[in-house]
Amino acid sequence: MNFTERLKTELLFFDGAMGTMLQDQGLQPGELPEIWNVTREDVILKIHKSYLRAGCNIIKTNTFGINPFKMKDSGYTCEELTEKGVRLARKAITETRTNAYAALDIGSLGRLLKPLGDLPFEEAYKAFRPVCLAGEQAGADLCLIETMNDTYEMKAAVLAAKENTSLPVVVTMVFDENGKLLTGADMEAAVAMLEGLGVDALGLNCGFGPDVMKKFLPKLREICSVPIVVNPNAGLPVVVDGKTSYHVGPEEFASVMKEIAQEGVSALGGCCGTTPEHIRELVRACKGMEPLKITDKNRSVVSSYSHAVVFGDHPKIIGERINPTGKSRFKQALRERDLEYIYKEALSQQDRGAHILDVNVGLPEINEVEMMRKVVPGLQAITDLPLQIDTSDPKAMETALRLYNGRPLLNSVNGKRESMDTIFPLAARYGCMVVCLTLDESGIPDTVQGRIEIAERIIREAAKYGLRKKDLLMDTLTMTISTGQSNAKITLEALRHVRYVLGVHTTLGVSNVSFGLPQREKVNTAFFTMALSQGLSAGIINPGSDVMMSAYDAFCALNGSDSQCRTYISRYSGQTPQPGLQSSKNREITLFDAVVKGLAESAGQAARKELETRGPLEVIDQELIPALDAVGQGFEKKTVFLPQLLMSAEAAKAGFDAVKEHLKSQGGSSESKGTIVLATVKGDIHDIGKNIVKVLLENYGFQVLDLGKDVSPELVLETAREHKVRLVGLSALMTTTVANMELTIRMLKKKLPDCRIMVGGAVLTQTYADMIGADFYSGDAMGSVRYANELFETEAGKK
Repeated sequence: MNFTERLKTELLFFDGAMGTMLQDQGLQPGELPEIWNVTREDVILKIHKSYLRAGCNIIKTNTFGINPFKMKDSGYTCEELTEKGVRLARKAITETRTNAYAALDIGSLGRLLKPLGDLPFEEAYKAFRPVCLAGEQAGADLCLIETMNDTYEMKAAVLAAKENTSLPVVVTMVFDENGKLLTGADMEAAVAMLEGLGVDALGLNCGFGPDVMKKFLPKLREICSVPIVVNPNAGLPVVVDGKTSYHVGPEEFASVMKEIAQEGVSALGGCCGTTPEHIRELVRACKGMEPLKITDKNRSVVSSYSHAVVFGDHPKIIGERINPTGKSRFKQALRERDLEYIYKEALSQQDRGAHILDVNVGLPEINEVEMMRKVVPGLQAITDLPLQIDTSDPKAMETALRLYNGRPLLNSVNGKRESMDTIFPLAARYGCMVVCLTLDESGIPDTVQGRIEIAERIIREAAKYGLRKKDLLMDTLTMTISTGQSNAKITLEALRHVRYVLGVHTTLGVSNVSFGLPQREKVNTAFFTMALSQGLSAGIINPGSDVMMSAYDAFCALNGSDSQCRTYISRYSGQTPQPGLQSSKNREITLFDAVVKGLAESAGQAARKELETRGPLEVIDQELIPALDAVGQGFEKKTVFLPQLLMSAEAAKAGFDAVKEHLKSQGGSSESKGTIVLATVKGDIHDIGKNIVKVLLENYGFQVLDLGKDVSPELVLETAREHKVRLVGLSALMTTTVANMELTIRMLKKKLPDCRIMVGGAVLTQTYADMIGADFYSGDAMGSVRYANELFETEAGKK
């Protein structure tokens, strides 16, 4: 029985930690564990065998950190170390005569992808590819993509695995205590994307012990239609006698894991701090248990990098304004590559209540592929709404789908053979929901039955590509009533049949119905309301139309999908102000708004305008800093996500640059609040968190000396001493490298006792930070900014 079949019928067990075991065997802080596949293969083999004898069915190869960036100066290629790692796992399985699987272990690259970081999506894909190829060739049974905290990186890894191997793919993620990934995705968003991409199982690993992970399971079970995997730590790390250890023992671990198994998990194991004893007790505790049956949750869902939009009883609004059809100013913006105009349209629609944004940037005179390549990541950097990719150009379509972060909505396929043969493979490959138009080679049928027959044909054809009814959004096509009195009636009757008889969600481009008529909005609004009452799941409309949105809000209140009429009351009781951004045509964005919305070009323009009438300090203190504070507070409250935080920082930088230019022209200069050294500690190449802190500190006026990653304690000390620095920030992601953080702190404390040290990183906690002597610990970047502000303001006060 292969892995995926067995996963559905038998409770399976992963092994535990490899890094913890290697440290016990003498792995030094900062040493690359994967090189032991060559230099200490006897140790690796012994560890694998110890886990297999403890009863696990799946052992993770010692390949977690293999990627071109980490192995660059190791003296080994990714292929060499991967092949050796897999062969050692296979040898252990053979020599122990166990019916187990070798999981090709693939970890994070340790870098943020563009636009948040500096790594292009395709470069990330290329980094994962050689590991996947070498792993399958060496005999891996499945790919385990683990310890992931960014949906975009997960997508690159999953595509690399699925496009270059035939192996089953399992993905496990690291959520914070609020159930969010580092880059903002909640569970629904992550699950929507991964299930769309066709992973075979998904779940949780690292970050927490089993007691915390247990709390996440009810939600995961509610939304997940594939087997669930849970591999927690043995609690949180603590330092005992100078050594990192974990406090949850084998029996306690197994006891909670048994409860997790009873919740409906298909595979269990361990991460940091777990040992063969933990796995032995786990297997013993779960003996005789069978996994609960996996059920399809039948969710029609799209997602962005942060959240999911689920089609159901509450109809959704798809904003139609990012489309050049009939919009001369929008066409001009496309020709002039004026992306901020497009971004403002997106923000305006979001403020007006859109749930999804349609994105059509096609003009005959522009390169649509290149425009999609810029617009899709750009839009996803300033808005967290899911996008509907709207194009008839297959190349532009694939470009957008590949670069999209989340599960997109694709607009569209139709009943023509050529269309279905072209579009459905793309939809299946990139895991989309698809808008399906009820037309074919004969055109648009003028009967209800004709459109229903095309819908049925599309459903049958989609199934051949693994796309189910829940993956489709059927459009029964709005025709203008000025050319046929029955047009609206035909559309609505077909829509009702599709929704309630065929069981497929529906969409319509509403405004077509009034083409050629005066005062079109009146007709559009009536038709929209009628369509909603007939089962319209998502209307493609202009959210800037007050009349249309009022009809929508009233309908939702009437049909019971607006719980206790809360939305209706909040919008129309007069107690809540209307959104500030009304229309990109007549809107003048303030410097505050430009920073909050992440519009860099507008921020620079607004700052220069402010400086015509206000002093530089006034602009900084009354506009830029309050805007940054507003974004920072939103980030802490989880209403603003990492991409928005970084885009706001970029916008603030544009504003500060304008202030600096102004001061320079006046013969003055701007002063730094203070100098701070930042470094990712020796042996660690994961500098995502450190880079985020750097961006924010710089925008709050600090000078940052960024020493990069894999930085020796000596260099940190030397730099801090040379520049008389009062604050050093250190980060570490790996349990195998946090010891170097403690070493660096000890050195700084001894040589520079007045220097303060703040720390952060995935494996750190307040307790751990206290134990290793740090002056400050923060779980997020804004905490570092606050500490720096307090420290330097206090010192300024003393002076």
